Amino acid sequence: MLQSYDTDALFLKWLEDSHRKPFLGADLALAGERSVNNTYGTTALTVLILGRHLLVANVGDCRAVLCRRGVAVEMSHDHRPSYLPEQRRVEELGGFIYDGYLNGDLSVTRSLGNWKLKYPFETVLPRIVVPDIQVVTLTEKDEFLIIGCDGIWDVMSSQEVVRFVHRQLIRHDDPQQCTKELVKEALRLNTTDNLTVIGICLSPVEKIVESLPPHRRRFRACSLSKEARLRSLLEGK
Repeated sequence: MLQSYDTDALFLKWLEDSHRKPFLGADLALAGERSVNNTYGTTALTVLILGRHLLVANVGDCRAVLCRRGVAVEMSHDHRPSYLPEQRRVEELGGFIYDGYLNGDLSVTRSLGNWKLKYPFETVLPRIVVPDIQVVTLTEKDEFLIIGCDGIWDVMSSQEVVRFVHRQLIRHDDPQQCTKELVKEALRLNTTDNLTVIGICLSPVEKIVESLPPHRRRFRACSLSKEARLRSLLEGK
């Protein structure tokens, strides 16, 4: 009897499994440092764009946000004690949340390292390293992806970041400059945590700007870079 297989589904399943293994491997490598300092730990978020597939794997409180025609689509969950599904998972494993911290000590519920939280848990850990994985198929509506650590999201919502990046694309025509301005904005809003941002344009900047409503493009003429203004003059625009 012949069996049919969904090759795309099988491939995506393999892809997800292949992303879980490096997280576990890195965690075990940090376990080897326990004799030196068992407080070592870090969060991690990885992004893979393969054809039209976007895969995000996350452990901790970094966040990836996809902009889909001006709407923020969160591609990861912040693994914090305040996130109800994580709180329930921790409590089911015998851990506890105290004053917003895992076991009264750690501000995230998933991380690489932080092996001191194993004790006195000899068989299970309330702190785990298994990443959440989300996969979407990209379309022409998807404009850019913002990846940032917690210092950004502590002071700005996902939608606020999307709107801010849109404004900066209008002003600068430069994705790298947009990320620099985003860091400056978080500092202006008095963030107190780490600040690292990566921006990935999934569509040409001009196409992203043209998709905006006219009233949101009103600063376009006066905010073009020198090169863009010169190009416009040469083209007779």
